[in-house]
Amino acid sequence: MPLFRRSPSFAHDSLIEVAGRLVRLRVNARARRISLRVDAKRGEIVATAPTVRKLADAARFAEQRAEWIAERLERLPERVGLRPGLIIALAGQPCRLERAAMRIPPRLVPATAGEPIRLLASGDAEAFGRAALRALKAEALSRLTARTAHYAGALNQPMPSVAVADPKSRWGSCRKGQGGAPGLIRYSWRLILAPEAVLDYVAAHEAAHLIEANHGPNYWALVAHIYGDHKKPRAWLRAHSASVHSICS
Repeated sequence: MPLFRRSPSFAHDSLIEVAGRLVRLRVNARARRISLRVDAKRGEIVATAPTVRKLADAARFAEQRAEWIAERLERLPERVGLRPGLIIALAGQPCRLERAAMRIPPRLVPATAGEPIRLLASGDAEAFGRAALRALKAEALSRLTARTAHYAGALNQPMPSVAVADPKSRWGSCRKGQGGAPGLIRYSWRLILAPEAVLDYVAAHEAAHLIEANHGPNYWALVAHIYGDHKKPRAWLRAHSASVHSICS
């Protein structure tokens, strides 16, 4: 019988079970301490450590916070798949997902007096979800590109390249242009699920980073100058992040 028992070894992005719930272990070299956070997109808890060697401490910390973990996970909204009949909010307006009668590229049909916006897509189950997601991403890219152009112009900045993705914890990110190359702004496609004023605010927020890379007083003065009072959209994003990330294909 060994005199000493080895501590279990853990790897980055591995999963452990804490009181019947899964917790993901992550390494972040920029982290100053061990921490727990809710990943609303995946519907799980993430325990972060500054090094691989500290992952065992992160696992122990998660076990000590089992009640906190259970409480936070119970607060998360149920995951909702993109399926025919589902009604979602599209830029603040109701949008009903419908299966197309024939095989067509996914598309949005404007609202009429008696019908909400409709998203038509072909396919069954996962194929339908992927098609509907393509339509939502395309609409997000179109609207965010237009609003980015508006705010870049208001700041007398060259139009940056615009893309949409599905980041875990950011609504947008901005890389300033260098050496004559245009800047690049990436947005979360999920902004199309937010009210129009919120999407507009994030576009202003990222455009201001074309001038100010930080979040100092000069930066916020720029945002206020081109957008106005940003307290309400920022509060909306904090309050509804989990529900927006509950939508999945």
